[in-house]
Amino acid sequence: MLVLDDVTVRYGDRPAVDGISLDVADHELVSVLGPSGSGKSTLLRAVAGLQPVGGGRVLLGGRDLAGVPAHRRGVGLMFQDQQLFPHRDVGGNVSFGLRMHGAPRAAARERVTELLALVGLPGAERRSVGALSGGEQQRVALARALAPSPQLLMLDEPLGQLDRSLRERLVVELRQLFGRLGTTVLAVTHDQGEAFALADRVVVMRDGRIAQSGTPVEVWERPADEFVARFLGFANVVRATVRGAEAATPWGRVGVAAPGPEGERSLLIRPAGVRVRPAGTGLDCAVAGRTFRGEHVLLTLRPDTGPELESSVALRGAPEVGDRVGAEFDPSEVVVLGG
Repeated sequence: MLVLDDVTVRYGDRPAVDGISLDVADHELVSVLGPSGSGKSTLLRAVAGLQPVGGGRVLLGGRDLAGVPAHRRGVGLMFQDQQLFPHRDVGGNVSFGLRMHGAPRAAARERVTELLALVGLPGAERRSVGALSGGEQQRVALARALAPSPQLLMLDEPLGQLDRSLRERLVVELRQLFGRLGTTVLAVTHDQGEAFALADRVVVMRDGRIAQSGTPVEVWERPADEFVARFLGFANVVRATVRGAEAATPWGRVGVAAPGPEGERSLLIRPAGVRVRPAGTGLDCAVAGRTFRGEHVLLTLRPDTGPELESSVALRGAPEVGDRVGAEFDPSEVVVLGG
């Protein structure tokens, strides 16, 4: 459906998007994830025709989009701030793109009714957009983007302004809706949970380049390098010397379940792989911090040797700050990173 071939976008002398190549298949949901300034929104704007491409090609359905204006590209775009028209009611907002494409009035009304039912706002045509909640405004913006039946729907931080509980509920609904419609989606977000819940494939960007691309499970279980691991929120990353199924780390020797390249490497130990034991067992540590995470507790352990560790433990029976404990490592939660 979408092919990016060595695409570069520059702001002055600085490349915001630096030679990116990416394919998005028909009906695929791809989330582009990365910190602020990584180039993810610029990439979206380049595909939409809102940002000039300084090099490479953008093809949609096999058609080169060079010189094609934004309104003729056949893409739908939904921004974080919705950009609804305050002087139009809900129906007027949703039908805007249909009217721009010359749809007959009766057909437009029928399409608006269909889309509002799809996004969970049946019968809302005459409501003022100013009277809608944030979640309802997001649904109207989505219906407006879907109205002209775009080949590709692009979402730029679509749920960024919503509270967490509403965001988590809507991302599930969006995933189900896109599945029913067979929509091809390219979504940009800085929220890892949102990206992993929505997408068939996650693309992590860094400094205008793709740092890693893979299914949510692949990226989560095997981050490509230290940058991706830390961006995903993993703190237990150190340099280590890997030899076969074992690594020498600042915390001592650690087993590695799936050895990768040997030598000096970056090593990730997931918090679930740091097992808390009675003091005097394994690596001696003091509990320096304790963060409630619902059904589990994230402990900050301060070893007698080596940097601090994060450990995820069950809520019941979790040690308190100041307690002395031992730490052992589960090799199945140890990942040898690239770089």
